[in-house]
Amino acid sequence: MVVDTDGYLALIEHLTINLDVFIREGDTGDETVEDVVTDMIATNIMAVFEQNPDLHSSVRFKLLKETDAVVDDLGEVLAGVWTKKATNEQIAFLDEYIALVKNLFDSAVAIYD
Repeated sequence: MVVDTDGYLALIEHLTINLDVFIREGDTGDETVEDVVTDMIATNIMAVFEQNPDLHSSVRFKLLKETDAVVDDLGEVLAGVWTKKATNEQIAFLDEYIALVKNLFDSAVAIYD
């Protein structure tokens, strides 16, 4: 649906090319990278559901499985910083990155409309 697409593979490549964002030091808040990722993914999948209230429950379930896979992939790529406090720069990058992931979900949902 999403994680098996060329677009998703391109996003993973984009992430790996920009891993230096996760090496640099900076101001941090209280949330870990994991917290930021899971909160942003949850917020974005809820937005997909709100924008598509007529989605069949089986499609919703598939989307939730896909979001779990996305979080797992991010956790794997970002394993070295996953439990560390996120910097402002990392949060900004993740916000933009996860918005791109949401676009993939929006495109996948459009098929079911």
